[in-house]
Amino acid sequence: MSSTFIKTAGYGDNLPGEAAALRWLAEAERSGGIRVVRVIRASDDVLEEERVITGAPSAAAARRIGAGLAHMHAAGAAWYGCAPDGWRGNPWCGRARTPYVAREDASTSWGVFFAEHRIMNYVKTLVDRGDFDAREQRLFESVAARLASGEFDAPQPALVCEADVPCARLHGDLWAGNVLWDASPDAPTGGVLIDPMAYGGHAETDLAMLALFGYPYLGEVVRGYDEASPLADGWQERVGLHQLAPLLLHCVLFGGGYLDEAVRTALRYA
Repeated sequence: MSSTFIKTAGYGDNLPGEAAALRWLAEAERSGGIRVVRVIRASDDVLEEERVITGAPSAAAARRIGAGLAHMHAAGAAWYGCAPDGWRGNPWCGRARTPYVAREDASTSWGVFFAEHRIMNYVKTLVDRGDFDAREQRLFESVAARLASGEFDAPQPALVCEADVPCARLHGDLWAGNVLWDASPDAPTGGVLIDPMAYGGHAETDLAMLALFGYPYLGEVVRGYDEASPLADGWQERVGLHQLAPLLLHCVLFGGGYLDEAVRTALRYA
């Protein structure tokens, strides 16, 4: 087996941008951040990475993953919705073209950012192509209004607050398939991150994404995170709110049952 993994460009891919995101996340390793797959070379057509040898899930590794994510988030980002340092090319992340936010357009609060650049950005696409009707549009506008008012704003986890950074450094697509179990001899952080859609945001969004589709020993991941960087009061009640962004993204990409699930979740916060 080759010691490296080769990823070739498909529609909408920005492989140099993905490489920049991986390097940006990996900067946090020196301060305890979770391990990130190593970039060997990147071009417009090819991204070559180290090949990760995966191991079996365990409670102990899950706790280390949680702590590593906490330290990665605390590395911080310059503003809500910012691109990773070194990003070049198109001004969006991922094939659904989720927009990065220019510094001059940055919001000072998470709620305003999440309402405008996540919730309503996706909803506009879904309304324009007929997946959502006027009633569903009004539902998400109600959620967005509550977000923009600051009603759901909450402190970042403790390490992010202590770092005195504008917001957290997020992986951005933190589902189970992108957090590999590390089989290396010492496995210092329990896992290895791949395939980011990295940006500056609220740390709770990454954790909510990991919970959305399930992850082995998720409770231990959260335990390890909370021990390293205590989460703000009421974080459990905000999980569904943070999950609205990936749910709506899946509506844009795949439609189907995600449309009903997004609506059901939005009703809890309207």
